[in-house]
Amino acid sequence: MNKISELFCSIKNNGNAGFVLLVMVLLLNGCTAGKDGALHKSADGLQVEGAADAQDASGASDTAPPEPLQKGFVLREKVDLGINARRDFNRAVDFLHNEEYDSAAALLENVIEDSPKVTAPYINLAMAYRKLDKPEKAEDLLKIALKLFPKHPVASNEYGLLLRAGGRFAEARDVYETTLQKYPEYLPARKNLGILCDLYLNDPASALAQYEKYHQIKPDDKQVKLWISEIRLRLGS
Repeated sequence: MNKISELFCSIKNNGNAGFVLLVMVLLLNGCTAGKDGALHKSADGLQVEGAADAQDASGASDTAPPEPLQKGFVLREKVDLGINARRDFNRAVDFLHNEEYDSAAALLENVIEDSPKVTAPYINLAMAYRKLDKPEKAEDLLKIALKLFPKHPVASNEYGLLLRAGGRFAEARDVYETTLQKYPEYLPARKNLGILCDLYLNDPASALAQYEKYHQIKPDDKQVKLWISEIRLRLGS
């Protein structure tokens, strides 16, 4: 039986910037992809689970933008990642979650050397370097990721945070706004654009607009709900 391995960038739309995960979907002859993106049991009895938040895995083109969902979405990206590189990538994600940034960075450097055309290791390594106070290295990595995958929402959101930390507020705003044109429901970018306008650009009206759009998708975020009330008081609305 022929097997084709595909990796997907998995992004949960929870309002917080998280590390990029890779979800491997194994496409098997005789299996069919359902509307939920999972591969279902075929006549030969095989069953392979796909990415739960994906669109139809069999129908999307390599360059077509993914459909954003309120609970998350999957960015389709065919990659060539070997077993060892995949193992190191997963270990690096664990290190990132545990805030062991030096260990994560060392592994991700190896993954990039092995698979230089995969975006996720560049993005996660940039996050590690930002935490290690190495903004120049982080920016170089994000530029590579955005060249490989223009307007990648996670790379763009991370780049916006990096630009904001460096006082490059106008550039950060442009990155967020450009990303949200293509991925309007990617909540981390929406929230961070609001924060940028509110605290750094003295533009409460724009901040309010971003927070309200965010709140429509994630009404249970009490912090953003409070920010909305505070800005409305300031604006007298």
